[in-house]
Amino acid sequence: MEKQSFFRSVCALAIPVALQSMLQASFGVVDQVMIGQLGAVEVAAVGLAGKFTGIFNVVISAVGAVAGIMLSQYIGQKNAAETRRSLAVNLRVCLILAALFMLAGVAVPERIMGLYISDRATAETAGRYLAIVSGTFLPAAGIGILSTHLRCIEKASLPLYAGLASAAVNTGLNWMLIFGKLGAPALGVTGAALATLTSQLVYFLVILGMYAKYRERAESVPAGPFAWGQYLSMLLPLLVSESMWVLGENVYAGIYGHLGTDATAAMTLTNPVQSLAIGALCGLSQAAAILIGKCLGDGDVDAAYREARKLLFYGWVGSMVLSAVIACTGHWYVRIFNVEEPIRELTRQILTAYAVVLPFKVLNMIVGSGILRSGGKTKYVMVIDLVGTWVFGVPMGLFAAFVCHWTIPWVYLTLSLEECVRLAISLVVFERRGWMNQLKA
Repeated sequence: MEKQSFFRSVCALAIPVALQSMLQASFGVVDQVMIGQLGAVEVAAVGLAGKFTGIFNVVISAVGAVAGIMLSQYIGQKNAAETRRSLAVNLRVCLILAALFMLAGVAVPERIMGLYISDRATAETAGRYLAIVSGTFLPAAGIGILSTHLRCIEKASLPLYAGLASAAVNTGLNWMLIFGKLGAPALGVTGAALATLTSQLVYFLVILGMYAKYRERAESVPAGPFAWGQYLSMLLPLLVSESMWVLGENVYAGIYGHLGTDATAAMTLTNPVQSLAIGALCGLSQAAAILIGKCLGDGDVDAAYREARKLLFYGWVGSMVLSAVIACTGHWYVRIFNVEEPIRELTRQILTAYAVVLPFKVLNMIVGSGILRSGGKTKYVMVIDLVGTWVFGVPMGLFAAFVCHWTIPWVYLTLSLEECVRLAISLVVFERRGWMNQLKA
C-alpha cells in the first residue's frame, strides 16, 4: 500500500470512529445533566442500572472485537463466503448473549439492582429503569456487529451518521419525556429509559438499512464445519481481559472514594476530558485492527509490521499534541464548574497528571486493542492487561493511597504508571512478531 493511500485509509477509518466516540461522550454528558435535575435517587438509580448494562457492554465488545479480527482477515483474503459466515456466527452469538441479559433485566430488575444497593426506593427506581433499558440489548448487539462490518469494508462514516441520528433522537426525547415538554407527559426516569430504547431502535434500523445496501454478496456460506476452537481461543481471552479491566477500574474508583469527597469530585470532573481525549484518538485503534488484519489475511506480514509502526507514530504525535492542549488549558477548564477552589486545584493537578500519561494510554490502545489483536492471538493481550492492572496498577494504587497517604493527583499518577509497564511489554511482543497470524478458514 502506498504511503499516501495508507494515510487516506487511516483517516477514512479513524476520523469517523473518533467523531462518533466524541459525540457519544458529549451526548452522555447532556443526558447526565438532564437526569441530574430529578434528584439524588434518580441519579443514583440510573448510575446503578449503568453498572449492569456496563457488564453487557463488556461482553458484547469482546464479541465485536473478535468479529473485527475475523472480518478484516477474511476480507484481506478476499474470501467473501467466509466473511459472510463469520458475520453470521458473531451476530448469532451476540444476539444470544443479548437475549440472556435482556431476560434477566426484564424478569428480575429489582433483584439485580438490590445486589448494588440496599435502599429500597433507589432499587425500585433503578429496577423500573433497567426493565425498559434492557430492551436495548438486542438492537445494541446488532448495531455492534453490523457497524464492525461496515468499518471493515471501509464505510466507517455510515455508523457515524447513524450514531448522530440516534444521539439527536435520544437528546430530544429525553428533554420531552423527562420534563414533559411539547405536550408529552413528564415521566422522569421512565422517560429517560424510553428515550434510550427508542434511540437505540432508530440506530439499529438505520444501520440495518446501510448494511443491506453495502454488504458484500456471496453465493453461499461454506459447507465445512466452523472453526469453533479457533473462535473460542480468540473470544475467551478477550472476555477475561475486558472483565478484569472493568473490575480493576472499580478498584481504582474505590481507592479514589476512600480519599475523600473532594478527591472523588475532582476525579469526576476530569471524566469528560478523559472521554473526549481518548475518543479523539480511539479511531487509530480501530484502523489498526482493520488495516493490519487485512494485511495479515493477505499473508503480507512485512506490510503489516511496516503499517503498524506508522500507526504507532501517528498515535504518538496525536497524543503529544492533545497532552500539550490539556496541560495548557486545564486551569481554564476547571473554571467552568461551580465548585470550591480546593476541588478546582485538585482537578487541575489530576489533568496535569493525565496529560503526562496520555501518550502511554493512546499507544497502549493502538498496540493492544488494535495491532496485537489483529492476528487473533488474544492471549497476548490478556496477559499484558492482567500484569499491568493487577500486578502493578492495583498494588501501587493501594500503596500510594493507604501506605504513603499521598493526595489524589499523585495516587492517580502512580497507579497510571501501569500504562508504562503495559506498553513496555507490548512493544517487546510487537517487535518479536509472534502476534502475526493468518486465520484459517
